[in-house]
Amino acid sequence: MRQRIPSVRAARLLFALVAGLVGSVSEVGSAPMLAPTQESVADAHYTAGLEAKEAKRFGAAVDSFRRAVEGRPDFPEAWNELGFALRQTGKYEDALKAYDRALKLRPNFPEALEYLGEAYAKLGRLDDARAVLERLRRLDAARAQELDEAIRAAR
Repeated sequence: MRQRIPSVRAARLLFALVAGLVGSVSEVGSAPMLAPTQESVADAHYTAGLEAKEAKRFGAAVDSFRRAVEGRPDFPEAWNELGFALRQTGKYEDALKAYDRALKLRPNFPEALEYLGEAYAKLGRLDDARAVLERLRRLDAARAQELDEAIRAAR
């Protein structure tokens, strides 16, 4: 099931509400404003993390994805993206933990498996990377090819 992510405009509004920047406004136009849910706030942090990742601001992405998983611990996409951002900042052991959490929540998550294998390869844990590769081959041939190339490059 595909995760519904709020628009950037909605994410900014949620951040403003949470931060108290909007004040105590109870209505916008004729529609009453609802308090943001923990899930919607987590989704907003996730969206902000994706924007930071796209801009290659990985420190900011780590912060946003951490907030997303703090608000919604059962969010495998956010755990996976946290792992990616941590890996990009050189925090490989922390990245492994984030991928592990994503895979506990969604065991056959191809992107998380690929990223996990790439982290293992960067750490020189090639046997672990190859074990992940074998698992990934059954799920996603294209991602398996990318991981295979990362393992070859790490040799």
